[in-house]
Amino acid sequence: MLIISAKGSNIDLLHVLFGSVLALNNDALILLTAIASITLFTLAVLYRPLVIECVDPTFFRSISKLSSVAHFGFLLLVVLNLVAGFHALGTLMAVGLMILPVAVARFWTDKLGTMFVIAFLTSVISCYLGLFLSFHASFATSPAIILVMGLIYILSILFGRRGALRSHR
Repeated sequence: MLIISAKGSNIDLLHVLFGSVLALNNDALILLTAIASITLFTLAVLYRPLVIECVDPTFFRSISKLSSVAHFGFLLLVVLNLVAGFHALGTLMAVGLMILPVAVARFWTDKLGTMFVIAFLTSVISCYLGLFLSFHASFATSPAIILVMGLIYILSILFGRRGALRSHR
């Protein structure tokens, strides 16, 4: 941010921070599609090694040489998806987009496959409702999406099946 503002660039700093979902050009959409395709393909290929790496990396290192491939493959996916998030939602909103759906899913299940489905549905519902809220209430699009996702997170804290506040009474 400091470099952009010091050099007097024609880049709008608000678009860097909060993104411009509704103003994505064809090149940005192609980049986002390519990153999504690479992510899905890599997850399909490395699914089991990634699960074992996340559950018990020491055991995985002792039985397989794929440990470092899974570890660095996961780091590469995180970086690629952060870049995609930066383009779509901006630097401040991209982290919320990566963290909140998974956090929501953890309150509802402990099965990995079901977590994927819940996180995906949370993301899709948040995007649609955020766009709807943005259009009708004249809010900025990226913060509206993250706001809806945050509300779903709060509802999950209150009413989720696993670790929710209501279960601690």
